[in-house]
Amino acid sequence: MRRINGTALIIAALVATVGALAFPVWSYADRSGTGEANLNASSVATQWGPLSATDRDFLVKVRLAGLWELPAGQQAIERAPSEATKAAGDHLVVGHTDLDRRARDVAAKLGVELPNQPTDQQQAWLNELTAASGDEYERKFANILRAAHGKVFGLIGQVRHTTRNTLIRQLASDANQTVLDHITMLEGTGFVDFDALAREAAGGSTASPSGPSMPQGGQVPPVPVPVTPTGDQSFTSRPVPPTMPPMP
Repeated sequence: MRRINGTALIIAALVATVGALAFPVWSYADRSGTGEANLNASSVATQWGPLSATDRDFLVKVRLAGLWELPAGQQAIERAPSEATKAAGDHLVVGHTDLDRRARDVAAKLGVELPNQPTDQQQAWLNELTAASGDEYERKFANILRAAHGKVFGLIGQVRHTTRNTLIRQLASDANQTVLDHITMLEGTGFVDFDALAREAAGGSTASPSGPSMPQGGQVPPVPVPVTPTGDQSFTSRPVPPTMPPMP
């Protein structure tokens, strides 16, 4: 009897040990706090592919952008002293009229409710522009809108990269082209403060930048070898044209 009890205790101990070792693996794979579990929980099935919470947030942000940037563009056409700022305003109106139409069409197909008023922050930006005039107005217009477009640019890239929904993917591609056009036009006014943009981005970053070290004592870095194709040279595509002339 003692021998049987001892054997039973040994078996029980082995079972407990194996269970203890297996539990962390099992609990990790099954727990609801993992990224994949959160993605699945926040997604709904559609005929165009899963629609995630990030996808829905992107749709709302595209709509919100039009609700305040289109009026800002109209105001610039009417009030800006320079033709460059008027032209930027023209691009905002045309671009967001078209992008808003696309966003509303996608939202209707996917059953996503969209807002009809800008956020308090966006309305505050419009009020700040309305209160300004002359050179101050142009500077505020260029920098407020350039900063806003730069932030949404990153979201567009994330959505375009990760979405599993074909309608959202196409809208992200359309938004990418529109936002880049607006960024280019705003920078073309000559009023964008790039130092301020860089400081703002650095203030919100926690990671240390990486890259080549600074050259020391006027040292000239070696000339890099160009990347060139080999083999068949009968290519059909052409390089994408630059958005602005290269700096001298």
